[in-house]
Amino acid sequence: MSPRPNRLDGLDLARCLALIGMVLVNFRLAIAPFPSGQDPLLFWFSLLEGRSAATFVTLAGIGLGLATARLARVQAISQTCRRAVFLLAVGLLNFTIFPADIIHYYAFYFFAACLLLKLPERWLLAALCLTLAAAFTMQLTLDYGHGWNWDTLSYEGFWTPAGFARNLLLNGWHPVLPWLGFAIWGLWLSRQSLARSDTQWKLMAGGALLALASGLLSAWLQDFSPARFSPFLGTKPLPPGPLYMLNAGGIASVAIGGCLALASRPALAARLAPLLAAGRQTLTLYIAHILIGMGVLEEMGWLDSGKLAQVPPAAALYCAAAVAFAWLWSKRFRHGPLEWLMRRVCDVCDRPAP
Repeated sequence: MSPRPNRLDGLDLARCLALIGMVLVNFRLAIAPFPSGQDPLLFWFSLLEGRSAATFVTLAGIGLGLATARLARVQAISQTCRRAVFLLAVGLLNFTIFPADIIHYYAFYFFAACLLLKLPERWLLAALCLTLAAAFTMQLTLDYGHGWNWDTLSYEGFWTPAGFARNLLLNGWHPVLPWLGFAIWGLWLSRQSLARSDTQWKLMAGGALLALASGLLSAWLQDFSPARFSPFLGTKPLPPGPLYMLNAGGIASVAIGGCLALASRPALAARLAPLLAAGRQTLTLYIAHILIGMGVLEEMGWLDSGKLAQVPPAAALYCAAAVAFAWLWSKRFRHGPLEWLMRRVCDVCDRPAP
């Protein structure tokens, strides 16, 4: 079945590309969690780490904003909370298999977004700045490494109330502070005219400038900052300091603007149809790359093999199979299996407010 006629195909393309990036990063964590620093492939993986996921969360914010734009405030909050509960259940189940899961964090981005859905644009930008400032303050004043064993990338006490809260808010893989900022940025973008070419070019140009400036500023500040503060002034996702947020947010903006521009060309969009179908089923395909993709890697003896060269072919095979599945599935169904279940369970049935 074809998607809704008013759907922005570029967002589906961006979701698909972000998913491919996350598969590469997560397969790298599963196959070679501690690769040799001399491996030339490591540089290319470092470009994706924290950037693909940031794009994914930004797109979630855009999708949330578009999905609730025509709903009354009560309906929008009800639908968003139901989806959040669904994602929390799915994410925590997935966490038991893959501790770097991002889905359960999504649930709390959505819970927080309930307070922001109907705010004016200027207040969304204020909330974004407040989120970044609060996160940076916490990072500098609290023990960011508490709970972590960096030698094994394991987290102690996750299932305790204090450990869960600490992981969720401060020092998990994708903590609410500051990762909520990407979702807020997405909410703000959902209010813009994303179908317009000038908006798309502004996203690409502005995002590129922001990514470049934050990267240069980070390198300059780290040259003379005290050792205690240096990690928080970097552009790596652990810890996610303010310059990482600006850098990853800029790259996400470039990716989204570029995908919107590419998919706006009808002839090209037709050729991208399999990727667009995969972009409409990213929840299903994300969970499948853990359950099925990593399951196959385990059967092959590739998990924790330490061989970084195994990651690209493994990711390529999974992504090719995932895109083919999504394309065939879309011939008969509008939504992917998990997407259909979430909508069936969570979405309000009331007519949208006028």
